[in-house]
Parts: sequence; C-alpha cells; structure tokens
Amino acid sequence: MAISELLIQSTLKVTIDPNTGKDFVSSKSARNIKINGDEVSLDIVLGYPAKSIKDDIQKLIANALLSLGSIGKLTVNVSSKIIAHKAQQGVSLLPNVKNIIAVASGKGGVGKSTTSVNLALALAAEGATVGLLDADIYGPSQPQMLGISGRPESLDGKSMEPMQAHGIQAMSIGFLIDEDTPMVWRGPMVTGALEQLLRETNWHDLDYLVIDLPPGTGDIQLTLAQKIPVTGAIIITTPQDVALLDARKGLKMFEKVNIPILGIVENMSTHICSQCGHEEHIFGAGGGELMAKDYQVDLLGELPLDISIRTQADSGKPTVIAEPEGKIASIYKEIARKTAIKIANSSADYRTKFPNIVIQNT
Repeated sequence: MAISELLIQSTLKVTIDPNTGKDFVSSKSARNIKINGDEVSLDIVLGYPAKSIKDDIQKLIANALLSLGSIGKLTVNVSSKIIAHKAQQGVSLLPNVKNIIAVASGKGGVGKSTTSVNLALALAAEGATVGLLDADIYGPSQPQMLGISGRPESLDGKSMEPMQAHGIQAMSIGFLIDEDTPMVWRGPMVTGALEQLLRETNWHDLDYLVIDLPPGTGDIQLTLAQKIPVTGAIIITTPQDVALLDARKGLKMFEKVNIPILGIVENMSTHICSQCGHEEHIFGAGGGELMAKDYQVDLLGELPLDISIRTQADSGKPTVIAEPEGKIASIYKEIARKTAIKIANSSADYRTKFPNIVIQNT
C-alpha cells in the first residue's frame, strides 16, 4: 500500500500522547508532513516543555508509522513551542512573559518556597525559559535557595535586570536589602513593592514566570488576583488536617477571583528515615488526594519529608540541580510537566495577536 498523507494522518489520529491523553492530530502537534517516494518526514510540536521525554515521543511516533510497512526512511523532529494562555479578564499583560504560575499555601511551613524553586528549575530542565519571583516581601527566601548574592543591575536607569542562577531568571526583595533588615511595612507598601518587582524587572522572553507567594489570603494575594495576569495557581499543602483546612481556604480564594487551579502538591506525604530508609505517614495520609477529589482538581504530585530536600535548598542547590537524576527530582519534573500540560490544554491568549482599532475623524 502506497504511503499517503491521509494514511499518516489516520495513524497519528489513533496514536495517543501518554502525557496529555490526546492524539497528535487533534492536539495539532503533527505538522509539516512531507512524502518523497518512500521517505517521510514530519514535525511533532508539543505545547509543553518535554526535554526528558523527547526521545520517548519520537520512538512512539516512529513505531506507529513504521508499522504501516511502506516507509523506507522516516524522520521525526520533536520540539516544543510554549504560547501564552488566558489570564483574568481586564488585567494588562506582562511584557516578555507568556504564562504566570502562582504557587500558594494557606499557611506557612508546608514547603511552598522549596516547591516553587524546584518547580521553576524543573521547567527549565525540561527546556523552557523560566523566571522566579519571590513575592514574600517580609520573609524572602529565594536568594539563599538559589545561592545568589549581590544587587541587580539597571541598564537603563528605569528597570532592573533579573538575577541569574542555574539557568533561570530571578527577582526578590532580598536582592535589594541587607539580609538582616526587617521589612516593617504596611499592606499598601508591600503590594506596591510586589508590583514594582514584577513590572520593573526586565524579564527576558519567559515561557513561565513562577511566583512564590507568601502564605495566607491577604493583601499580596488580592493584588495578584486583581492586577497581575495569572495563568493558574498551584496549592501546596501537607496531609495534616490543619494544613489542609488552610489550603482549602487558599484554593477557594483563587476560585473566587477566577484564577484557575492547576492542581495540588502534597508535601511531606511520607517520612523517609535517613538511617534505615523506613517510610511512614507521620502527618497522615491521603489528605491532598481527598482535597483534589473534593474540588475536582488534579493532584500534581506527592513529595516525601526527606532531609536532603531541606539541606540542598539551604545550600543554594535545590534538589533538581543537586540530584537531577534522583527520585525526588523526577517527582518535581513530573509535577512541572503536569503543570505545563494543564496550561497547554487551557485557552490560548490572542490579545497580543490583534491590532488596536482606533476610530478617527477623516
């Protein structure tokens, strides 16, 4: 049977991307199909960063098409293209930032900042261009977690250049003040500082900007919802009942301001003894899963209470950088991939594609 574009399309329609659950035709991933005799080439353009699974996708496509038996030579080019997706209506877009991911928790001490930095690093490891904004004005922790010191530069006297570490761009109030200086500010000053950090940083063509929010549902979270174009939010919790109670409040806050919930991450799901390796649920079990089920959102991942996560973050080399091939890093990468896919499956933002219409008297 002679090979044809229709036959290739039909085959790709029943070939499912295991990461998205969609076929490569309906997702518009299959492009530029070219046939020259028994030679076939095509591009697979994914809507999410997938560096670590690129070869798997390539093999999946190749096996499906070569099973047709009529192809002598097959070339499958797999790449990713991240586009901007919808945020809240009426909020102005941020230049050079396609998607903003807010990482939040209802209470402190649940590992939100550690998850934020590892999420950002995992997205970058998968091939995306990523920024990290430390929005905790009172207690900035990302400078230490990223191992960055010094002050950001200003090339034009108006905006700041983001700091660089481990392949991501970063900004924090911690870069602008001394380490032991307390921020004795009232709410309006804090929210003003957050907006300045966000809008006066010269972000460079970001696919994703991860915002590490302070805990709670106060001024900063409200400012984020009203003035910053957030693509979606991730809620961090632990299995403990008290943490879940506060996490539910955080989730409901984002729902009320029409910011989509990308999913829930459960930290400290199990404790792994550093001496014997014994694993137990010291904070309870299944809390994040139950919360995800109650609110019909995804449980993006469950992370153990492991001393290495803390020591690596404190040393300025978070887990994804310290042990990139390790088990915990793989969990962070899976969380990052699920987050990116969730965003890719949402509606695209076309506001920058259309020209402004101006009515003039002629």
